[in-house]
Amino acid sequence: MTLEMSTSGGADRTARSLVDVDRGEISREIFVDASIFNLELECLFPRTWLFVGHASQVSAPGQFFSSRMGSDPVLLTRDAQGGVNVLLNSCRHRGMAVCRYDEGRALQFTCPYHGWSYSMDGSLVSTPGDLHGVPQQSMAYGNDLDKASWGLVSAAKVHNYKGLIFACWDPAAPDFDEYVGDFHYWLDNLADAFDGTEGATEVFRGVQKWRIRSNWKFVSENFLGDTYHGATTHASVEQVGIGPGGRNSRRHGERQDQGGFSKGRVKTSFRTGHGASDNLAYEIAYPEFAEEPALSEYFSQAWALRKERLEAQGRQLGGRGPATMFPNMSFSAGFPRTILVSHPISPTETEVWRWYLIDKSAPDYVRDWLRRYYMRYSGPGGMTEQDDMENWNYATQASQGVIARRYPYNYQQGLGKETPSALDKAVHSHQPIAGEVNARAFYRRWAEFIDNLSWPQLTELAKSDERAAQS
Repeated sequence: MTLEMSTSGGADRTARSLVDVDRGEISREIFVDASIFNLELECLFPRTWLFVGHASQVSAPGQFFSSRMGSDPVLLTRDAQGGVNVLLNSCRHRGMAVCRYDEGRALQFTCPYHGWSYSMDGSLVSTPGDLHGVPQQSMAYGNDLDKASWGLVSAAKVHNYKGLIFACWDPAAPDFDEYVGDFHYWLDNLADAFDGTEGATEVFRGVQKWRIRSNWKFVSENFLGDTYHGATTHASVEQVGIGPGGRNSRRHGERQDQGGFSKGRVKTSFRTGHGASDNLAYEIAYPEFAEEPALSEYFSQAWALRKERLEAQGRQLGGRGPATMFPNMSFSAGFPRTILVSHPISPTETEVWRWYLIDKSAPDYVRDWLRRYYMRYSGPGGMTEQDDMENWNYATQASQGVIARRYPYNYQQGLGKETPSALDKAVHSHQPIAGEVNARAFYRRWAEFIDNLSWPQLTELAKSDERAAQS
């Protein structure tokens, strides 16, 4: 499939010609053009590692959770042997969804159209998702149907990272550990408990889902490093004290704000498209709960244990985000601790999903407080996210005008001021508001996928840029 622009330039234009990272200019076309969106569905989402769900959503054999990967609905399941599977939710006969529930527990999936049934947990056939039941098989097919070839389509690769479940359709893609690289430190902080216990988190039951009139990339960009918008966009929220403790103060590693921006905050940008609004040395400790002494005690103890555990491992205490794992998984490992996935629906519509994490060992009063805080802060009813959604929607709308689309967006903040990082394939930005290096790296990687470069080409580009940065 070739890139056919709806404006001047024609099919000869490449996605990389629309993303000029050297000048810090990005065409508005990439947020609204239908042909570009179709290329994203074909060349980007099927080839990258995508977040599907959390292991606690399928903790027992037979449990399932309905999720999405790009434009395709999938089923996350737990089989009888305890394995996790990701299956395309589409019958191989005529394509009907074999499951129309958000979550639950079952022995099999049966298509409501013609009755083909598929193993859900591996107990009926050798592999989860295999076709094992066909009504009137002998009459309809003369027993010639090769059932082994007509099971549900499985993701080529599935990885459980401390309870975070990822999948990829592309068998040629690098393994998960290589794909995330040193960005895993941010995933560690998300998946580990507040006290540093590895993988000791679960999600609150239920996933918030809502649609916005925005291109999905504006959402990913917001969390991978846009600290610039906070003082303006969220001014009213700050005035009413939406922070966890109803005020801005922190104990330990206290944040000192200057003109609405934090001193010492350093963004981390990865050549592979991942990005975070902080670095590993930037500590955000537990909040101060002036009117909740029990909460203060809980998080004080958790912080002390976390500090002890991470220092014993030689790890720094920072890396809470917000952050985005390329292309569309955004998260924060602090307050709130939440995962957001921006699912593409059309060039100008996105379905947003939010999961909320909690320590498995958290007592009921902590769970109740965090549940209420999460809803107050994030999601479609959250005071902070409502600000962001208005921006994303208007930015998308502003990309559609005939005249407006002739003029690129400015991504020049901090241009050329990046500094090397000890992390693999990464750079830092040290300005007071840290620049837009993360966004430039994100869109550069995006363009390489849209131009359908092979995985060897993608890997070599990342390595060559790293060599150039070190020379």
